[in-house]
Amino acid sequence: MVSRVRVWLNRTYAENVFFMDQLRRNPSDRAVEIHATHGDADSPVLAAADTAELEPEGLSPAAYVEYALDQCRRRGIDVLVPRLHQSAIVAHRADFAAAGTALLAPPPQAVAVFRDKVIAYEAVQAIGVPVPPWWRVRDADQLVAAVEELEARGYKACFKPASGAGGVGFRVVTRAPFSLMHLSGFPTPCVQLDLVLDALRRADEPVDWLVMPRLEQPEVSVDCLTGPDNRVRLAIGRIKNGRRRGFTLHEQWLEPARLIAEGFGLHSLSNIQFRMFDGAPVLMDVNTRPAGGLHQLSQCGVNVPWLAVQLALGEDPGVVVPPFLGQDYTVVSGPRPVRPVSVPQQRVDGSEALLPAVPAQVGSVEVPPARALPLQAS
Repeated sequence: MVSRVRVWLNRTYAENVFFMDQLRRNPSDRAVEIHATHGDADSPVLAAADTAELEPEGLSPAAYVEYALDQCRRRGIDVLVPRLHQSAIVAHRADFAAAGTALLAPPPQAVAVFRDKVIAYEAVQAIGVPVPPWWRVRDADQLVAAVEELEARGYKACFKPASGAGGVGFRVVTRAPFSLMHLSGFPTPCVQLDLVLDALRRADEPVDWLVMPRLEQPEVSVDCLTGPDNRVRLAIGRIKNGRRRGFTLHEQWLEPARLIAEGFGLHSLSNIQFRMFDGAPVLMDVNTRPAGGLHQLSQCGVNVPWLAVQLALGEDPGVVVPPFLGQDYTVVSGPRPVRPVSVPQQRVDGSEALLPAVPAQVGSVEVPPARALPLQAS
């Protein structure tokens, strides 16, 4: 009988409930048990796991590695998918191997290159991958100089942290004065230049921002699965153009993604994002972890999370070609259960009582992660 595989996801994104679902629905006869940890008791990944616990807060990276090693030993973890403190964890790959745990993550050198977006842009440009113009900005004067240079070339400027993920801190610079117009409708990423400059001049510490032109759609995220021999086993592009999504195997996206994944040894799963600049694809960002939308590739007939676990265990699946490309689609959300808790309820007399814990399955609805759109007429 084939033994079960024990997989741990540490403090990961809520969307990775779909990653967990796919591991359980793997095409082999291998049973998968999933352990999850998180700092938020209401993260749906905790409810979706077979075993789960809250992570301790305030641990240094070194202390977190010790915590992670203890988890792996006590829980019998075969494969760890690290998101939090990924850099510190991959630096101790040998220690995890000694504990019987394989890491579903690139080696430390690759992770280090892509932690800093400026270093990343310089590195990929050196191997021939196009990147947009950029400026590293630490104060108000540098920001003004970068914005004026971009505007003189006819571009709209934007900025984001030089180190960051998930679009946190991304803003588009506007010179339009703040008015009631900005208080109507939904919030936007646009921010007034004068307000940013005032905040920078009043700040106690310098910032570390990357300033660049706002890139155009479509955005194409290429999900790559790369082996320890630095050869890509699978690469599929997910196209994002407004609400409409789709898939591509066009080499204008896949070729530069392979150059990056293979050139920098991005073993296991990585996500390499491109957008358009002056009518041509340029690199936007590189994630050294599984993308939140990775599960959408199931619409192309492939179970990428399971392929990655196989590769981490030394069971090389070889080069994988998707049997088909799914049609255009859009992403919709649906409810997922959280762990049971006792919650306060207001009585009519104003006092509080505790409601009994609600079973996790109550109100749970399995909703497909994507809905197909009608194909456009050719």
